[in-house]
Amino acid sequence: MNNNTQGEDHQPKKESLDSRFNQTLRNVQGLLKGRSIPGKVLLTRRLELFDNSGIQHQSPSYQRSYSQNDAARSNDGDKCMEGGVRNTNNSDSNATVNKLRSSASNIETSAREVKSVMGARSTDSARVLKFTKELSGQMIVVERLRELAWSGVPTYMRPDVWRLLLGYAPPNSDRREGVLRRKRLEYLDCVAQFYDIPDTERSDDEINMLRQIAVDCPRTVPDVAFFQQAQVQKSLERILYTWAIRHPASGYVQGINDLVTPFLVVFLSEYLDGSIDSWSISELSSANISNIEADCYWCLSQLLDGMQDHYTFAQPGIQRLVFKLKELVRRIDGKLFRGNQFSPWHSFLFMNSTTL
Repeated sequence: MNNNTQGEDHQPKKESLDSRFNQTLRNVQGLLKGRSIPGKVLLTRRLELFDNSGIQHQSPSYQRSYSQNDAARSNDGDKCMEGGVRNTNNSDSNATVNKLRSSASNIETSAREVKSVMGARSTDSARVLKFTKELSGQMIVVERLRELAWSGVPTYMRPDVWRLLLGYAPPNSDRREGVLRRKRLEYLDCVAQFYDIPDTERSDDEINMLRQIAVDCPRTVPDVAFFQQAQVQKSLERILYTWAIRHPASGYVQGINDLVTPFLVVFLSEYLDGSIDSWSISELSSANISNIEADCYWCLSQLLDGMQDHYTFAQPGIQRLVFKLKELVRRIDGKLFRGNQFSPWHSFLFMNSTTL
């Protein structure tokens, strides 16, 4: 009698344990199939966010990988349910949770990167809007444009901004086109008068100067194939020689050729697309080449007008800058400068100021 009673008491306990065990297995199976994962909805929303922002190289690959892993783990969960192996289910569920946590962490990192890129783009867009606003006015305030350009100018706006900041193009938009046309024609007249003449009409100094320019042009940016094109070197030669003839106080000095190259690249970018490695000046008409040369010539003239005495005899401009630097060091260098004694920097500048 007692044995029967104990058997009957044991039976409900066994059924209760079995039901709880089966319920646990069903929960694990649901976990493996993704039915009861709180982060599932959150991950789906983040993937939609990436799709809307145009970043598709991370989220689709993650989604495909996730689906395959889910299918594999679901099959494993079904097998474990049939076999009743509880330990295997627990290990798989732990692996799944760890995988999901790792994936969620990766998506959080990606979201921060996307937010950073979007912030940079919004900053660039704001700068472009500011430049557009300044350049679209009838009368451009050069000081405001200069302050705005201090942190850099968008590439496609550089030709217009450089012409304005150097004083080659007038700030009044009504006069700008007429002034540029007149200055470009003036450059063509100078080329015809000084360059397109036979050597018999040149002086010995002019012949020597033209030869030196012809030697230096192939040395200009020698590691860039574009500058080794014969037409490019011919344009450089015309610009440099015309400038040197019209500025006899200094004439041509080695190094001025390197000052022309930034202008040439910027003004060519108005007509040629893509990388400079794919440029060919033969694609341009002779009229466009003349306009580019004229813009380079006048911008170079505006630049060198403020520093031409750097290239004249005894280089008084450089001497003046050295003494200004020495005075600046004297004011700032309070620790090393005492009374009438020069610091090592002052001594160096003083001894070399007459030889630079």
